[in-house]
Amino acid sequence: MKVAVSASAPSLDSQVDPRFGRCAYFIIVDTDTMQYEAIQNPAQYAGGGAGIQAAQIVASKGVKAVLTGNVGPNAFQALSAAGIQIICGVYGTVREVVMKFKRGEIGGTTSPTVPMHYGIGGGYGRGRGRGMGMGMRYGMGMYQQTAYPAAMPPAPQMTKEQEIQMLKDQMKMLQEQLENIKKRLKELKE
Repeated sequence: MKVAVSASAPSLDSQVDPRFGRCAYFIIVDTDTMQYEAIQNPAQYAGGGAGIQAAQIVASKGVKAVLTGNVGPNAFQALSAAGIQIICGVYGTVREVVMKFKRGEIGGTTSPTVPMHYGIGGGYGRGRGRGMGMGMRYGMGMYQQTAYPAAMPPAPQMTKEQEIQMLKDQMKMLQEQLENIKKRLKELKE
């Protein structure tokens, strides 16, 4: 079976990227052989529609399941329409989550786990603020608090240990991205 895992780098030992639509890479893994293909996500910096574009990319690869940290409503709808099983709340390395999936230790998700535009601006969202909500928050863009619509339940609760591990994984991913940026800047200056 082929699965797609949102990843921070192009290998089985990279960390799972907690964002689906705006992840850096998709690792397409054959769960029988563990052979994989790394695809850079062209929707990562899309102005809008990243979740739908990302869903189309993985669907075109013939995957049967997506393993990720979170998925928004547009991506959820597009993946569901393509008949792709969605598994959220995973963390660790790509290899670890694929092995957990193979052993049946992680299950499907029945609804989106984050509101629209969650992956923009460091995970908090960006929108047009109005009235008193207008202004800079969380380091990027205009922010308007987004509540879950009545039909969308909040994300499943994590244990304290799971949240600590997820935050450590996110910190490691951000540190790796910062190092790559520094390296590229140095190359461009030379």
